[in-house]
Amino acid sequence: MQRLKVTCTGILALVLLAGCASNEPVAEPNDPHYAPVQPSRMEPPPATTGSLYHANHSSSLFGDRKAYRVGDVITVFLEERTQSSNSSNVDMTRNSNIDIANPTIGGRSPVDLSVGMNSNRGFAGDATADQSNSLQGAITATVHEVYPNGNLLVRGEKWLTLNQGSEYVRVSGIVRPEDIRPDNSISSVQMADARLTYSGTGDLANNNRQGWLTRFFNSGWWPL
Repeated sequence: MQRLKVTCTGILALVLLAGCASNEPVAEPNDPHYAPVQPSRMEPPPATTGSLYHANHSSSLFGDRKAYRVGDVITVFLEERTQSSNSSNVDMTRNSNIDIANPTIGGRSPVDLSVGMNSNRGFAGDATADQSNSLQGAITATVHEVYPNGNLLVRGEKWLTLNQGSEYVRVSGIVRPEDIRPDNSISSVQMADARLTYSGTGDLANNNRQGWLTRFFNSGWWPL
């Protein structure tokens, strides 16, 4: 009886541990990591010398205005499409036979000590995976940092509050000024170290997630 109690307690602890470990943090609006850069963090404008040349706006004399300073805004077009497939087939077989003859003494076998063993092992496995994803849309982000080589660190988020919850899009990545289009936009496929997130909160999003007990039975903690 005591052993049964200990076993039940251990299983319950594993269930609770798996449930707690699977809980993802709930996203909230106004995350400082994705917040626009405040004017206090921007570099002060250079002193006025009376010249028409302006170091921060020199390119505007010859082309369209593009984002290349901390605090500038840039539109990121989400054009993500991925497709992957994988299949594997494993078939393993092993057979072994061991025979030990009965020893003889003086041409006679007083006791039968012959031994024979046969072993057969087999394993067969078949797995197939096919997945495709697509994300289309647009989000306007801000430049958070300008690297010494001129590349821009861009971050931003967009929240949509609906009657059954909220949906949000977050984007973060590094872009080259040369890849920025004349309309001050860039494709998400041209972003380096890109982090794209599309998810939601509320009743509708919660109904699309597995419960903690279901996640436990589908996790590696379940032995079967």
